[in-house]
Amino acid sequence: MAEQLKGRDFTRIAAWSSEDLKTVLDLADRLKELQQKREEHRLLPGRALGMIFQKPSTRTRVSFEVGIAQLGGFGLYLRADDLQLGRGETVKDTATVLSRYLDGILIRTFAQSDVEELAQYASVPVINGLTDEAHPCQALADVMTIREECGRLSGVRIAYLGDGNNVCASLMTAAAKLGMRFIAAVPRGYEPDDDVVKTARRAAVQSGGTAEIVREPQEAARGADVLYTDVWTSMGQDEERKRRLRDLSGYGIDQQLLGLAGDDAIVLHCLPAHYGEEITEDVLYGPQSRVWDQAENRLHAQKALLALLLG
Repeated sequence: MAEQLKGRDFTRIAAWSSEDLKTVLDLADRLKELQQKREEHRLLPGRALGMIFQKPSTRTRVSFEVGIAQLGGFGLYLRADDLQLGRGETVKDTATVLSRYLDGILIRTFAQSDVEELAQYASVPVINGLTDEAHPCQALADVMTIREECGRLSGVRIAYLGDGNNVCASLMTAAAKLGMRFIAAVPRGYEPDDDVVKTARRAAVQSGGTAEIVREPQEAARGADVLYTDVWTSMGQDEERKRRLRDLSGYGIDQQLLGLAGDDAIVLHCLPAHYGEEITEDVLYGPQSRVWDQAENRLHAQKALLALLLG
């Protein structure tokens, strides 16, 4: 176990080095192998993980709850409106109290600032399960899946298509830190945050990767090793749905776009999928899809994260 990661927070990809990320990936591979062999790996016996959810979830909740159990610990599902946090108690006070009961805190919420404040005042590791700005746990599973399929990360060309949202931001940063060639095709007005792009490009200079933004999905897809997409209307954006469907039309992954990618290209989607919008059902269930492996890898990558932070 890497002692340098013990007790750390995982609030955003940018705060971790490429070596830190690779340490998680290497352990994730090992834990996946052990799980497939049904060999016990109770690395966190008796540890308690508090899981605060202000946004609903399928993959995040189930993968963390199952993951901490497989490691020998247990998870507590904490809905925000069941906590005093939902009745006006400050984040600082919540962090201070929960730190007396728990060995780690997962939070899935709206504002990135709430995650950072929780990490500032908690004396136990805090993990970002998703915010409007970042989805670092998803990025871990993404790069784990890419490395499994491509046999490497350095030099892999990944094309992200659609809305430059939290998933795009975290994946771009991780890809840049790990030497990948990342290109996002987004319509005007849907670009990733400028600071995210600048951070990714600085990391890419050091790793030998690239971080590029283009307008045309065909330009991004041509010769790509990985095609990646996400929903066009995220939680909290329902009122924008009609406009988003109009603006993002043409950015979905279908067989025609997939035909522009490399012969051995794989397709990823962090789910849930909306068929006929960001992806077609035949592509999602097609031979080049690795979406279900990607979803499974949330479990293994997050188990590695928990083992390293809470160990």
